[in-house]
Amino acid sequence: MRRKLVIGNWKMNGSRAANTILLAGIKAGLGDARADTAVCVPAPYLAQCQAELTGSAIAWGSQDVSAHASGAYTGEISAAMLLDFASKFAIVGHSERRSYHQESSALVAQKALAGVNAGLVPVVCVGETLQEREAGKTADVVGEQLDAVLEVLSAEQLAKIVLAYEPVWAIGTGKTATPEMAQEVHALLRARVAKKDAAAAAGMQILYGGSMKPENAKELLAQPDIDGGLIGGAALKAADFLAIIAAA
Repeated sequence: MRRKLVIGNWKMNGSRAANTILLAGIKAGLGDARADTAVCVPAPYLAQCQAELTGSAIAWGSQDVSAHASGAYTGEISAAMLLDFASKFAIVGHSERRSYHQESSALVAQKALAGVNAGLVPVVCVGETLQEREAGKTADVVGEQLDAVLEVLSAEQLAKIVLAYEPVWAIGTGKTATPEMAQEVHALLRARVAKKDAAAAAGMQILYGGSMKPENAKELLAQPDIDGGLIGGAALKAADFLAIIAAA
């Protein structure tokens, strides 16, 4: 049985003082949670997370990773640099990166490859816009995004990543896919991975990342192919984040 995983994506939020309060609150309320827990934070705060979370049950990671190992790539952050701060996860292909930074599916796949080769766990995001959903293109869009990754990762590497389905129309809008809608896409993604490797598909954690909140977490997480959440706004409030972890 796949273990649940709840990852908080802080996006471009936080300060040293606010982070200390938030992390202390999460640590204090976590107890013996049965779900794996992590936070993916802005790169300047990785050292703080390492200092404050080492020895706890909470892992940490970044919101991006470079496809390059090193070199003249100003502003990029390599997997080796993230590992210097004991990072476990790296989000790749978040819809905001795809949209605001024009990241292609091919680039996302190279970032996933660089991360997994270095020993990070890439959290590969896929998702469709409202226009694409209303046009009936959800399966085509998320399938194309996933296929780019399936093309460059071996079955062994595939078993070392996490997938996240994040319907773009449900991020930060207050809209949420119904549990049935989310489950349909999660099942589609798992079936697509299974075409390459059944064992990797069976063991792969596929997270839901579209405005999961304490109010809807239990119903979403009860779906057979939803293995956790990639949490945005609710991850910035310890009580809300803990409630989602408890639901998992």
